Amino acid sequence: MALSSRKFQADPNALKREIAALTYLSTADLRTKWRKLFRSNAPTHLPRYLLLSVVVYRIQANALGDLDSASIRYLDQIADDRKSRIASKPKAPPPIPPVPQNRSLKPGTIVAREHEGKMHKVIVLENGYSWNEKTYRSLSEAAFAITGTKWNGPRFFGLRDGPQPPVKTASTALGS
Repeated sequence: MALSSRKFQADPNALKREIAALTYLSTADLRTKWRKLFRSNAPTHLPRYLLLSVVVYRIQANALGDLDSASIRYLDQIADDRKSRIASKPKAPPPIPPVPQNRSLKPGTIVAREHEGKMHKVIVLENGYSWNEKTYRSLSEAAFAITGTKWNGPRFFGLRDGPQPPVKTASTALGS
């Protein structure tokens, strides 16, 4: 049973329930669901867990919105570069893809960074950033709250070009 995005807006838990119900479907039923969502047959080589992941993604994208066209072009460019690289040099290490210049974080985006052995996740809000149930005006403020030192927030979270120097901790500063 496919739900419309209006149903998800009226009942926010409807999306969660539909996704949860998908986990109980057989591979054949997931392939049927794929046909309804994509109007084509699922690739025969995809295992069940990938079928489930793609179907879940499509349902969420239909209900909540998909990637913007710039992100899709960026990912397509990475895929095309990989194909040409494999064709010319199958064992060459993959280069780091260029970061698009005009990127903006949409509300709901989660940026993450490990610091001192703990993963820190910051949620982008309409008017700021949320970390540990507090709101910050900028990513730099959130990075400062996490580390206790001044940081360029986008660089700390890997959103800017350039190497990220290791974060000094009390133990590394003392040489232990």
